[in-house]
Amino acid sequence: MVGVPESHTGWTFITSHARVLATIADNPHVRIRDIAARCRLTERAVARIISDLERDGYLSHTRDGRTNTYRIEPGKVLRHPAEAGLSVASLLSLLVQDETERVREPVAQ
Repeated sequence: MVGVPESHTGWTFITSHARVLATIADNPHVRIRDIAARCRLTERAVARIISDLERDGYLSHTRDGRTNTYRIEPGKVLRHPAEAGLSVASLLSLLVQDETERVREPVAQ
């Protein structure tokens, strides 16, 4: 998959749930296999995360043959009290990049 980052160990700023949600926001028809590759998770972990997001009303899906089409609830408020009042749309606006930004060379440190 193009644009898949290298493997990483240690802590990160973004949770796996946020990464999965951002990947789905980027492409609502994405396959679990592709989400797993992009987020560097197992397919089983991605399926569990999608189940969590659906159970709590952040995400839903419809089945069309062998593919899923996901729908994110952009107005849903984030769960943690520290983010009280922030919506999923606010989070995704920070995480989902325009395709032109994604393919540009990274800025040198």
